[in-house]
Amino acid sequence: MRTLILVTTFIGVIGLAFWAYQENFKTKQSIAEVKKLQRQIGMAAARLSVLKAEWAYLNRPDRLRELAELNFDRLGLLPFSPQQYGRIDQVAYPPIESAPPLKILNAVDVSNLKVTP
Repeated sequence: MRTLILVTTFIGVIGLAFWAYQENFKTKQSIAEVKKLQRQIGMAAARLSVLKAEWAYLNRPDRLRELAELNFDRLGLLPFSPQQYGRIDQVAYPPIESAPPLKILNAVDVSNLKVTP
């Protein structure tokens, strides 16, 4: 009986050691993957900051004004005037019938209920 308990305990310890080794290996792989992703995020953030700086450089008002003057004959760009803006009643909205019906599950019709204060 004592031998059976010792063998069972030994097998249990071996099984737990194997499980702990596997978990340790998975954890190290996860940490390596997280470091790789963080490195990629850092590089993407650096590229994004360079692109933002380039965008700001290319959108300088003096540069854009100069380009508009150089290409005026071809583009015909003019400054905005208040007459170029429309009014809200000039916006063409789609007809209400063309909107697809909403499909609501377990809806309760309350349109005919009277509200009492």
